[in-house]
Amino acid sequence: MLPPREDFSPAAAGAIGIVVHQLARTSGPGFPPRVIGLASPFPPYQDVPFTPVHPRWWPPGPHAWRYGRAVLHGLRDLAPSLIEVHNRPDVALFLAAHVTDSKIVLFLHNDPLGMRAARTCAARQRLLVRLAGVVTVSDFLRGRMLAGIAETRAVSVLPNPIVCPGVPAADPARPREKLLLFAGRVVRDKGADAFVAAVEAVLPRLPGWRAEMFGADRFGPDSPENAYLRALHRRAASAGIAMRGYRPQAEVLAAMARAAIVVVPSRWEEPFGLTALEAMAAGAALITTRRGALPEVAGDAARYAEPDPPEALAEAILALASDEPARVALGAAGRARARAFDLERVASRLDRLRREILEE
Repeated sequence: MLPPREDFSPAAAGAIGIVVHQLARTSGPGFPPRVIGLASPFPPYQDVPFTPVHPRWWPPGPHAWRYGRAVLHGLRDLAPSLIEVHNRPDVALFLAAHVTDSKIVLFLHNDPLGMRAARTCAARQRLLVRLAGVVTVSDFLRGRMLAGIAETRAVSVLPNPIVCPGVPAADPARPREKLLLFAGRVVRDKGADAFVAAVEAVLPRLPGWRAEMFGADRFGPDSPENAYLRALHRRAASAGIAMRGYRPQAEVLAAMARAAIVVVPSRWEEPFGLTALEAMAAGAALITTRRGALPEVAGDAARYAEPDPPEALAEAILALASDEPARVALGAAGRARARAFDLERVASRLDRLRREILEE
């Protein structure tokens, strides 16, 4: 079950929609999948059964209750043995109170301490007691889920997967483009302005190099413009940075396969860092920060620099752009590390986890 406002479409899926799609299409033979989510104007993925939830089914009441009741309506003829609720602890609790023949598991992609139904120790203990399981996408998030909780009920970790054979490989006959690339939501938390400031400082010192940014404030081609984006557009244009706006994942991955350097300058505590993993799988040299789970994902296969002040990020970009052997070595290390997150491995772990939960 997707969170509301998360599209299940190749034209507009965010990180959660992409991960759910990958795991659903590789489910083991004992777990035929069905994805449930909000109805969308964008056509859904065609290789996984999808049940859209329509707003006309929502009765009055709190948002979690309205969405939960709509999901119950979509489940009425399915009788699933297992319901995996992605990123909505409040909806998971609602379903646990209203569904008797299914086990409910919560998959956390973001920090539970920032979620209304999981901020306090008591709330998180309630989730551990009432649900059949809680799964986080990183050890960092697992620590946040168990913060202040004395009991040792298991919280499983299942990292986000990457389809390594599906990530476009760089053409060995052509050198990588002298391209500095940012990909992700263009918001302050993701360090979009830090990237612009750093590139603005170093691009005049890097003949033949250019810079591009993929992304918008939200996922999907209908993402609105705002004051932050308008200001960033002006500064990026002045610095010679091309802002491409939102693009489907396939186009972003193709750009990563061409780029010499991908920069992930997050300010916020990244719960996982899927963009960093995608950059490594594509063989680009990665520069990122030590926020949240990013070091857990990138390990020794990245250069680390803080986004503030931007001078530190600029120095890291300049040093790596000036050292081709270091870029090649970092790209190779990234590809090797990304194999640990390969979809087949992660899907196999999920299959075992599902069986363990159902057998308890």
